[in-house]
Amino acid sequence: MRRADRLFLIIHALRGRRTALQARSLAQTLGVSLRTVYRDVADLQLSGVPIEGEAGVGYVLRKGSDIPPLMFTANELEALVVGTRFVRAFAGTQLAESAQSALLKIEAVLPPELRERSARTRIYAPVWRDQGKADFAARIDQLHAAIEARHVLRIDYSDEAGNTSTREVEPLCLAFWGGKWTLGTWCRLREGFRNFRPDRIVLCTVSGECFDEQPGRNLDAYLQSVGGYYAGME
Repeated sequence: MRRADRLFLIIHALRGRRTALQARSLAQTLGVSLRTVYRDVADLQLSGVPIEGEAGVGYVLRKGSDIPPLMFTANELEALVVGTRFVRAFAGTQLAESAQSALLKIEAVLPPELRERSARTRIYAPVWRDQGKADFAARIDQLHAAIEARHVLRIDYSDEAGNTSTREVEPLCLAFWGGKWTLGTWCRLREGFRNFRPDRIVLCTVSGECFDEQPGRNLDAYLQSVGGYYAGME
C-alpha cells in the first residue's frame, strides 16, 4: 500500500470516534508494523492534522475537526462490497488488490452503522486460486495492461475445435460474462473486430509496437459492432 493511501486511511479511521483508536488496531487494518503507524501519525501531527494521543494510549481527532461521512445508502454500500468481492474472485490480481484498497478507504469514512452493515453482507464470491487460476489472473493483468498502454499483442490462439492460429491484435477491452472472459480486439489478420477468450490464448507476447485508435477500428466502433451486448458499458 502506498504511504499516501495509509495516511488517508489513518485520518478517516479516526473520524467520528468518541474513544481513542489503538495503534495496534490501525497496524492490523493497514497490514503494517506498529512502528510504521507511530511514524505516520507523528508525520500527520507535524503536518497540522489535529490528531491527539500518543503511542500506547491511542489516537483521536481533536473535537470539532470531524468531516462529514460519505452519503451511501445501505443498499449502495452492499453493492460496492459485493462488487469488490466479485473483482477479487474473478479479475486479475492488480484489480483485485485495488478493489480491496478502495473498499478499505470507503469503509474508513462510513458511520458505524453502515460499516457494520458492510460486514454483514451475505453475498459472497469465494476466492479459490490454484496454480491454474493464478496463471489466469496473471493473464488478465497482462491483457489489461496492454489495453491501457495500447500495446499490440501477438497471440497463439486455440479455437473451439483445437485449431491454433497466430494473430496480431490491437486490444480494446475486456468483458466478463459471468463465467468466461473475452478480449475485444481489432484483428490485423482478419482486418476486423474479433473476440478472443483469454483461457484459449496459448501464448501472448507484447510486440513492442503501440497503436493509435483510429476511427472505425477503435473502442467506440467495436461497441457499436457488437450492439446491445455491451449496452451497459457506456
